Amino acid sequence: MILAGIDQGTTSTRILIARTDGTIEVAHAVQHKQYYPEEGWVEHDPDELIVNIRACADAASGALALGIDNQGESCLAWDARTGEALSPVLVWQDKRTLDALERLKAEDAEAETLARAGLPLDPYFSASKLGWILEHLPAAREARKRGTLRLGTTDAFFLDRLTGRFVTDVTTASRTCLMNLETLEWDPVLCRLFGVPVDCLPQIVPTTGDFGGLKTASGSLPVTASVVDQQAALYGFGCRAKGEMKITFGTGAFALMVTGEEIINKPELGLLPTVAWQRADEAPVYALDGGVFTASAALNWAKEIGLFLDFSAIKSFTAFSAVESGLVFVPALAGLGCPHWDSRARGVWSGLSLDHGAEIMVQSILEGIAYRASEVIAAMDQCVRLSDAVHIDGGMSQNAYFAQFLADISGRSICPALMPELTALGTIELASHATGESFNPKVEFGRTMPKRDLSAMVPRFEAAISASIAAR
Repeated sequence: MILAGIDQGTTSTRILIARTDGTIEVAHAVQHKQYYPEEGWVEHDPDELIVNIRACADAASGALALGIDNQGESCLAWDARTGEALSPVLVWQDKRTLDALERLKAEDAEAETLARAGLPLDPYFSASKLGWILEHLPAAREARKRGTLRLGTTDAFFLDRLTGRFVTDVTTASRTCLMNLETLEWDPVLCRLFGVPVDCLPQIVPTTGDFGGLKTASGSLPVTASVVDQQAALYGFGCRAKGEMKITFGTGAFALMVTGEEIINKPELGLLPTVAWQRADEAPVYALDGGVFTASAALNWAKEIGLFLDFSAIKSFTAFSAVESGLVFVPALAGLGCPHWDSRARGVWSGLSLDHGAEIMVQSILEGIAYRASEVIAAMDQCVRLSDAVHIDGGMSQNAYFAQFLADISGRSICPALMPELTALGTIELASHATGESFNPKVEFGRTMPKRDLSAMVPRFEAAISASIAAR
């Protein structure tokens, strides 16, 4: 038996192949271009993503089934008849709707989004971006007049173009700020609030089931799962019990904690209720979400401006820690997510002096990302008592200094996944459910225990975050 999972992420598309003999391999991977047409705007080319998904699917020869995970909040418009994209993909990092959302906040509209979708008014989510498309792009308005406009997250576009199914799964719909978290249906009040016509949105369906067949070089490949990438990673980690959590350190750092059948809505802590997954014919499983918008993106930026040359050079440092030398970095290069939710906050170095060189500046970047993740861990622990350890994955999880500092600043044991493709692995596991085949891979973890109590350093980070917010 061969199963496949496509991970369509913010910077690349890749396919993982799992075989009955236990072998798992990345069969194909390709990066796509990032577009920044104006300050705060982030876009992808929808057709480039389609080409990359097809190329990945062609590498899945002999697969019984395929799952596809998606970026979550990234969205676009397209034509129902031709399938032509009518807008670029507006990426989850895109902030073009910030002014409009601040006007809605001034009108107390956030009470509605928190009560119905469990989400704050933030450009991170899809709703305001979909409304922007309809308001500002003539091609979308003309399609609306013709009755051929389709609006949705990238998963719905992929499935519509590749399998002929105009649907979105419930995990992705829960990231739009348009779905009622209790009814699992599009909320007419929220759709009116953002100017998004309900009839242009895809049908909401469970995470697993029949998503149609995708034509590949070796024939039609059944798609049996569609899911948000972060929820896929949670599933891939094997997190099933209430209180189990993971953090994926990719472009951003995204924490999810299983809450089971319970919807926990704690906006005062900056945490977001979301759907973790819903297998076909089963009740949904919920989770708490906490996002740090900039993680490895900050390291990539530091590399691009010449602070270091190779990632292997930043796994250990001569200085004990940057924060103890007085240097603090706040990774708010794309604003602050959980628990602050301030999209206008800016990245800050605090305590920078002539004594600080490139090495300790990079060290402070790693520490700042770890501290921001520890804020999310602490907030989640206030809602539901966390299980023994925090599981992490993504490229940064393999950095020994980062993992140790995260353990020290959070006071928790940190377990990095030894197999890096947990997102695609979770997608494959979900895809296997519709096939009737059992697929339960064993995931191995390392373990980093706290060595030092760094709680005395927390006020330095807090002061730097206040400066970040003041710099807006």
